[in-house]
Amino acid sequence: MTNKLAVVAIGGNSLIKDDKRVTVESQMAALRETAMHLVDMIEAGWDLAIGHGNGPQVGFILRRSEIAAKVEGMHEVPLDVCGADSQGAIGYELQQALRNEFFKRGIDKKACTVVTQVLVDQNDPAFQKPTKPIGSFMDEGEAKKREKEMEWSVVEDAGRGWRRVVPSPLPKEIIEFDSVKLLLDAGQTVITVGGGGIPVVDSGSGELRGTAAVIDKDFASSLLARSLKADMFLIATAVEKVAINFGKPDQKWLDKMTLAEAKAYLEEGIHFAKGSMAPKIQAAIWYLENGGKHALITNPENIGRALKGETGTWIVA
Repeated sequence: MTNKLAVVAIGGNSLIKDDKRVTVESQMAALRETAMHLVDMIEAGWDLAIGHGNGPQVGFILRRSEIAAKVEGMHEVPLDVCGADSQGAIGYELQQALRNEFFKRGIDKKACTVVTQVLVDQNDPAFQKPTKPIGSFMDEGEAKKREKEMEWSVVEDAGRGWRRVVPSPLPKEIIEFDSVKLLLDAGQTVITVGGGGIPVVDSGSGELRGTAAVIDKDFASSLLARSLKADMFLIATAVEKVAINFGKPDQKWLDKMTLAEAKAYLEEGIHFAKGSMAPKIQAAIWYLENGGKHALITNPENIGRALKGETGTWIVA
């Protein structure tokens, strides 16, 4: 590769522009729009490895599986396979959107998706205390039955019903990393670590097996950026900039943070929500602590302006 390399993490929720329209067609329309901004980066001299979220999409796959099991007696799909399904579907839609944008602009470039496994430690503390809710709401009787028969962890969710919860362990290794690197070196735009990657554990003999867990996609994308020694780690999310004191009278939008400032804000524990911005800041911190150069957080439609220094939040060492 002769261009600069960026790892871009796209939020799964950003693929759904309207909560009332969650069809495949609306997702493809959102990805076509996102592809335009990504190809702008490529035209500006960047090579891209692209990660993406899949939270809502895996939820839909699980829901369809549960309905089919109840109505038609079909088998339910394991969570790791749901992750693989979502990687393939979102990857297909995004690589097609990128290919069509390349074609429109006369760019000689290819995009491909790597269905990616990510190794997690089966002794990660997250496995002892699952916290990530997935799947449909259940009544208490159904929840307790599944807890006993299927060894699920279940919790009551704020009066709305019972849900299954799974662990969210830290990513340790990208299993298909060599393939991703080979494709990038060949000039391809690569879509990888979709949904944080399919979580797998080492059985103890070197063999891998899938596990019912969810990996944070920003953490996995950060690991990818560190492993590739990327020139930039870009997190494309729902907001144009990062704010401290978010939602309060003294809210302040940030154009730039140093690594030290980002760590201090995160440690204060009052600025960034645990389920949204905090993981993004942590992912950027890990990238910069391990030799990364620049991290950027903004929304997809403002990527071009952010790269020109006109918006977005830059985090620098």
